Amino acid sequence: MEQIKRLSFEDFKEEKLQQGYRDVLERRWEPHSETELHHHDFTADALVIEGEFWLTVEGKTRHLSLGEAFHVPAGFMHKEKYGPEGCVFWVARI
Repeated sequence: MEQIKRLSFEDFKEEKLQQGYRDVLERRWEPHSETELHHHDFTADALVIEGEFWLTVEGKTRHLSLGEAFHVPAGFMHKEKYGPEGCVFWVARI
C-alpha cells in the first residue's frame, strides 16, 4: 500500500504509454453505483487507488480494493458494483 501512495498518476500514465497503451485516464465512480453487463472494443489495464468494487468478468466475480490491479481484455463481458465509498481507479486502454 505504501508504494501506491508514492505512485502518481503521471508516473502510471508514462509507464502505460511506454507499454503501448493509447489512453490513460482516471475514472471515479459514485458510492453503490453499478454497471450493466457490457463489453468494450479496447483492453483495459487498471489500478485501484481509492475505495473498492466488485468486478465480474465472464461470470467470475473478484473483489478489488486499494492497490489492486485488474485487466479486462477487449470483447469480454463484464459488470461492476462499487462500494459504499465509491471507487477511483487509473485505467490504461489499448
